[in-house]
Amino acid sequence: MDRSKTATKLAAARTRLILDKPFLGALVLRLPMEEVTAEWCTTTATDARKFYYNPAYIDALSMDETQFMLAHEALHCALSHFARRGHRIRHRWDLACDFAINPLLVDDGLTAPPGSLLLDHFRGMTAEEIYPLLNEFDDQKTLDSHAYDRDNQKGGSGRDERDLPPPDAPPETGEKPAPAGSAVNIRSDGSGQSEPQPLTPDERETLSVQWQQRLAGAAQQAMQAGKLGGTLARMIDHLLQPQLPWRMLLARYLTNSARDDYSYMRPSRREGDFILPSLRSQQIEIVIALDTSGSIGDEDCAQFLSEIDALKGQMRARVTLLACDAVLANQGPWIFEPWEECKLPDSFPGGGGTSFRPVFEWVEKQGLTPEALVYFTDAEGEFPQTAPNFPVIWLVKGKERVPWGERIQLN
Repeated sequence: MDRSKTATKLAAARTRLILDKPFLGALVLRLPMEEVTAEWCTTTATDARKFYYNPAYIDALSMDETQFMLAHEALHCALSHFARRGHRIRHRWDLACDFAINPLLVDDGLTAPPGSLLLDHFRGMTAEEIYPLLNEFDDQKTLDSHAYDRDNQKGGSGRDERDLPPPDAPPETGEKPAPAGSAVNIRSDGSGQSEPQPLTPDERETLSVQWQQRLAGAAQQAMQAGKLGGTLARMIDHLLQPQLPWRMLLARYLTNSARDDYSYMRPSRREGDFILPSLRSQQIEIVIALDTSGSIGDEDCAQFLSEIDALKGQMRARVTLLACDAVLANQGPWIFEPWEECKLPDSFPGGGGTSFRPVFEWVEKQGLTPEALVYFTDAEGEFPQTAPNFPVIWLVKGKERVPWGERIQLN
């Protein structure tokens, strides 16, 4: 195997990306390439600092597939996958990241090598949205190695059985380990390298900021050249927008609905000569709808209602709770005054198909005009053809879109 030929092949693939797909090419340029022949990297890898490659693997790829792997590792870095895992289990998070990245590259015209994780169901979803849907995929493996992290425990610290050597493994050599967070590899016989040290918390934070800046710069250059695909453009626009947790977004929307205002009415003469504004609050009406078609679990509903309960006391909100799959639940509606605790009913008769129309038809029949209607759902169902004349907030678990109203992503 001619290693100089492999390096030339990678350089040519990178150049082609720069010319044909300047957004991806600009990101790939930010990753120095380093050859690795050790067992920890049998394909390609990144630690958010470098692009590592096994020359035997690159030699077996076509030029198009080589471009894919270069762009794949660069997107892991640009999307800060190394800094977004949080409490999640590493292996499942790695799978979610690959399931999120690969469709983006395929939609942009790149060719995925054999063994790439691709599933149409996850197209257009972020790694955070995909992660909770991967229970049945734990036996899958990523094509590349994510060398910026090592443990499989929640919280990004410690190791579990999958990371520890087997009981009959030979003792470790007396090689001096590299400092924590160091990107320098230890060469033993000139034919291999040890795995780079995982990122420290400070490195994660610093690299995340750097890669976000690189992402924005690459996107700007590509847009000026008119060579940024629609799927990638939408993803970048979403990532560069300030992101807020769904609880904060829900609080913002509902707080804006509160009827709080200041009054400058002249007070009684007994209160003095100064006219100071006083805050007047009125009770507001909020309708809450729960999708009970089977896709939303009781635990999710309970968590959602606890958030509503925490908010409604602050806003003096009267909550009307409805449960619906294809039809409204017969036990409802459940009405909670501002001083009453919102509680989930003991059971719902749901589990069938999904239609959102019964909820809106009920509200219209009652002659209600709530300050907001909040619908907790996976958004897979039949919508009313027209939007009502009051604000609607869809709290969505999953990837489905809504035809109107404000959509807040749950997971």
